[in-house]
Amino acid sequence: MGATATLSEAGLVAEPGQETSCSVTVRNAGQVVDQFAIDVVGDASGWAIAEPATVNLMPGETGTVTVRFAPPRTSDVPAGLIPFGVRVFSSEDPAGSVVEEGTVRLGAFTDVTAEIVPAKVEAASKADFEVAVDNRGNRPVAVDLSPLDPEDELDFQLERNRVELAPGRAAFIRMRVRPRKRFLRGQPVRHRFQVFVTVEDAEPLKTEGTMVQRQRLPKWLLPALAALLVLLLALVTLWFTVLRPAVKSAAREAAQEQNQEVVKAAQDAGTGADQAKKNADQAKQNSEQAMKAVGLTPPGDNGAGAGPASTVKAAADGTPTDFRVAADAKPDSNVDRFAEFPYTLPDESKTLVVTDLVLQNPRGDTGTLRLLRDSGGTKSVLLEVGLANFRDLDHHWLQPWRFQPGEKIVLAVSCQNPADRGHCTPSVSFSGRVE
Repeated sequence: MGATATLSEAGLVAEPGQETSCSVTVRNAGQVVDQFAIDVVGDASGWAIAEPATVNLMPGETGTVTVRFAPPRTSDVPAGLIPFGVRVFSSEDPAGSVVEEGTVRLGAFTDVTAEIVPAKVEAASKADFEVAVDNRGNRPVAVDLSPLDPEDELDFQLERNRVELAPGRAAFIRMRVRPRKRFLRGQPVRHRFQVFVTVEDAEPLKTEGTMVQRQRLPKWLLPALAALLVLLLALVTLWFTVLRPAVKSAAREAAQEQNQEVVKAAQDAGTGADQAKKNADQAKQNSEQAMKAVGLTPPGDNGAGAGPASTVKAAADGTPTDFRVAADAKPDSNVDRFAEFPYTLPDESKTLVVTDLVLQNPRGDTGTLRLLRDSGGTKSVLLEVGLANFRDLDHHWLQPWRFQPGEKIVLAVSCQNPADRGHCTPSVSFSGRVE
């Protein structure tokens, strides 16, 4: 037998961000001088260390090694009972190596942040916001949301009033704000409001937003109506002062000339009846020839009917659609490594046409966001943008993106957040149609 190991304390208690320790007594149970390597295995191995890492012992001799545990204060290490093992590896007798097991009970902490995005919206009758809630603690929490308008001038409509979040997760709750009073014209009015985020056993959080209420009538409408009224008055004046007298005079002269022509025609009607009949026949013949020349059937011919018919085929615009793809990417020091979050149409036989998209980065994460086209495993980059360059970013395409049946949209994120910031959680909202 190569070694034996005994823990001074098998059940430890630790708090996130603090250090605790125990000792392990190692005994050389072999017959020769041996070197023993000591390390920690299990879920706690990432934040535990043995000091010293190796000991040299004579046969029958014992040595003491201190094992230090320093759990980080992050959401990556959940609260609760975490098992570990202290492994003692014998250089001379590997088969005689041993593992002594123990547990660390890690305390819980609560760290919830909240933000209204966007912070300000301008609208006439309603404004849409999102309340971004992020659980950065190491235990699940239930969060209650309560909007408040200090001036009691707004009505609120929350998508949901309560949300449960696992450690390291975030939620975006849609909220619509409507002013109770509206006005047709006037200066914009700023309405400030708060949303209180309440977590059990923690102080309530308060986040603020602003709705800037605009007049309901477009600003250009009144000047346009005034200009139109001036133009109508000018036209009426011109009619009564210039055009109407001129029209009456021209009509009187035309009527007199027409009367003279009618009298003359009546006098010549008796003597030119035969000639008129011949002229009428000739005119009819010329008319029929002209109609045939342009492809029309003269009245009275067999098969008479309308000319060539043109058909108009209405273009199918497809079915409008919108959807959202959200990312949850772990921090990664390799800027060329991306976590991918694909989206596939429910009906893969359809074509997706994307005309608009909105990029959201409410927490101000750091890294790179890409939108990819996945065509049978072959991926191509459609859009690349740095996360630090935006919080909300709109794109509207004159030439829309078309995804053929079977192609996928892939949201790829390379997260370079510091360790204390946690995961990157940007999202992209798409609008378009399905054909």
